[in-house]
Amino acid sequence: MNFFDEMLRQDGEPRDSYAQYFKWFHDQDPKTLKRKMVEAEAVFRRTGITFNVYGKKDAAERLIPFDIVPRIIAAQEWQTLSRGIEQRVKAINAFIYDIYHKQDILKAGIVPTELISNNEAFLPQMIGVEPPGKVYTHIVGVDLVRTGPDEFFVLEDNARTPSGVSYMLENRETMLQMFPELFTENKVQRVSNYPNLLRQSLEASAPAACEGSPTVAVLTPGIHNSAYFEHAFLADQMGAELVEGHDIRIENGRVCMRTTQGYSPIDVLYRRVDDDYLDPLNFRPESMLGVPGIMDVYRAGGVTITNAPGTGIADDKAIYSYMPDIVKFYTGETAQLKNVLTWRCSEADSLKYVLEHLDELVVKEVHGSGGYGMLVGPAASKVEISRFRKKLKANPSNYIAQPTLALSTTPILSKSGLAPRHVDLRPFVLVSPNSIDITPGGLTRVAMTKGSLVVNSSQGGGTKDTWVLRA
Repeated sequence: MNFFDEMLRQDGEPRDSYAQYFKWFHDQDPKTLKRKMVEAEAVFRRTGITFNVYGKKDAAERLIPFDIVPRIIAAQEWQTLSRGIEQRVKAINAFIYDIYHKQDILKAGIVPTELISNNEAFLPQMIGVEPPGKVYTHIVGVDLVRTGPDEFFVLEDNARTPSGVSYMLENRETMLQMFPELFTENKVQRVSNYPNLLRQSLEASAPAACEGSPTVAVLTPGIHNSAYFEHAFLADQMGAELVEGHDIRIENGRVCMRTTQGYSPIDVLYRRVDDDYLDPLNFRPESMLGVPGIMDVYRAGGVTITNAPGTGIADDKAIYSYMPDIVKFYTGETAQLKNVLTWRCSEADSLKYVLEHLDELVVKEVHGSGGYGMLVGPAASKVEISRFRKKLKANPSNYIAQPTLALSTTPILSKSGLAPRHVDLRPFVLVSPNSIDITPGGLTRVAMTKGSLVVNSSQGGGTKDTWVLRA
């Protein structure tokens, strides 16, 4: 399988976007660069940029590997991607609004009704709820992969609680500290204003009950959550309060947090707690992470919850397979970003094909994330394929399958020098009633192991700074 090299052309010369960096790199002392790699790891360790891997015996906090060779995207490429991302995010928000209101897309037969009614991510409690500005997806992560010079595909959508933006910001900060000269030589668009844009976007989504300047808080499950660093980081960067469920109570129809002066109303709650645990009176009664009664206040317009409960329906990988039709239905336009060919295993003919070609395909759980619960057929053993076959037959509607894509590569700094590794990209999108802001670049995740196509940090992947060049 041939892979598109984002840095080098077939003749070994750098592509235009990498030309200046390529020259700089080859003027450097290899020993100095390797020392910088060690320094970068020390910075991340001091800062506390770690994550937990659930289900592992050695579930201690770990560093996500960071590679100092940036991924560089040309200005024109980014402009094309941005248009496609904005179109897709608008369609996703319209889709979520529709399925909790008139359900026109179901009536039109575009998306099967049973795919919604039988979906664990669909929340009946959200039917008829209209958040400020009709925005459900305030923060979206769109996972993209590249297979050629002009070939980008959406791998999946993240509309529930997309994570990773703290790594994007810290990666850039680290590169600025270690290689300031690179940012004077290359016209790199900045990402440092993301926290300010996030705060502005959240404030613009304040509820009607808000009086004066909106109060924003970040709701975290607590220090044992794998993304706790990010929750604390974003709260600090935005100048917002970081709260847990036990810090909050309902008073006079408002969601209020404990302060030194008593309980004070929250207008916008950026929650990083899953739907099931958000309100024990409406969802899991045993939840200790959420706030009893918060959904009643939300439905009454007393608080804005971002992202809105029930947005996880858009993350469903079976719904993903209908995204080109969803984009067309709500925008009247052909989707600018391609979907990956997808077989829905709930359909008999698709299931038959997938079972016959398991060794060639990537099979994923419809609600899976983080690289868990999936089969990468070409890299799996016969025993692993056999076990997965049984799971697939037992519950086919829980899975979709896709071809193994020839993901593009960018180089990492290995012991022997530059070495190509597969990457994906998660741009972050902020949606408010009046604007859509797409951060130039996003989080590049890289498979640190030679030949691996799995880039998730929970599966050993690392990250890179992503440069989008100015025109």
